[in-house]
Amino acid sequence: MRIETEAIHGGERVDTDNRSVTAAIYPSTIYRHHDDSGEPAGHVYTRASNPNRESLEELLTVLEHGKKTAAFSSGMAASTTVFQALEPGMHVIIPEDVYHGTRELITGLMKRWKLESSFVDMTDPDKIAGTVQDNTRLIWIETPSNPMLHITDIKKVCELASSSNIAVCVDNTWASPALQNPLNLGADLVMHSSTKYLSGHSDILSGAVITKQENELFSNIRAIQQNSGAVPSPNDCWLLQRSIKTLPYRMRGHCGNARRVATFLNEHPKVERVYYPGLESHSGHHIARSQMSDFGGMISFQVKGSGDDALKVTSAARLIANATSLGGVESIWEQRIRSEAEDTQTPPNLIRLSVGLEHPDDLIEDIDNALKKA
Repeated sequence: MRIETEAIHGGERVDTDNRSVTAAIYPSTIYRHHDDSGEPAGHVYTRASNPNRESLEELLTVLEHGKKTAAFSSGMAASTTVFQALEPGMHVIIPEDVYHGTRELITGLMKRWKLESSFVDMTDPDKIAGTVQDNTRLIWIETPSNPMLHITDIKKVCELASSSNIAVCVDNTWASPALQNPLNLGADLVMHSSTKYLSGHSDILSGAVITKQENELFSNIRAIQQNSGAVPSPNDCWLLQRSIKTLPYRMRGHCGNARRVATFLNEHPKVERVYYPGLESHSGHHIARSQMSDFGGMISFQVKGSGDDALKVTSAARLIANATSLGGVESIWEQRIRSEAEDTQTPPNLIRLSVGLEHPDDLIEDIDNALKKA
């Protein structure tokens, strides 16, 4: 089946008693045992499993062409669990321009886990190969990267990792399974902050990890998910599954609008540089074209001037909200450095723009007016 059909029917549970077309929500935290034996009849306690979470996990497994999925209460809970699934003292390789929350996780909390790490330029496979150690057990890929939109060749990195028996996890949040399927390119795990494009409406906090095979690493992930209790509520699982039904069509709109906006920004006299893999001038354009079906709805650009000038631009828009996060139907942007830590590589004059589903002419007019006012 095509993704448009899978997004609607994947993980679908039919209510045989009431024959409802829309799935039910199961808010119960506990479930009855078999009356005759006293043994569990399936679900026992919703921290361990729940019909709505099970249905969502099946849907995400289908969309990412995986084997199993573990859903979490946030993207950071999902990321943390992947790293905690490794043994203390193991070494991980991370993109030097990785999402600031992941960087803080590695340099902060996971130090207590005695996890060793190296931050490298993920656009250069030779630099990755030169960073591999005897105790390297995981390579973490983020492509397109946040916020610089660097592109990593997933297949090439996975070939390198496979030869050294190293697992690869790809943060696929920005592309979504509608545009990119890392497991098909050789990755072992895919991570999502489902809060973003999978949700698409800025109203659900959720995360997920999808695995290519049921192995020891995923068994560790599942055990941490169930024992730590960082799981999404039944209501959020239901809402997320409902949102995913429109994911393929929403992503077409995001991509189409972003192409229009990126082209406009690339020609604007007050813009210094545009980061969007859909532009042929982007250094990762050809790799992105080979592993993505489209280039996404995220754009970063540097205004000509200082960080103060970037802040003036983001404050001058009428339609585009000055806010963090991304992937919603509404357009939002921010002077990105204000949401990052002191050791960020993000330029002060860089604006990160999540292009929504408004009419592109209205967005372009709003951006143009904001640039003129700054």
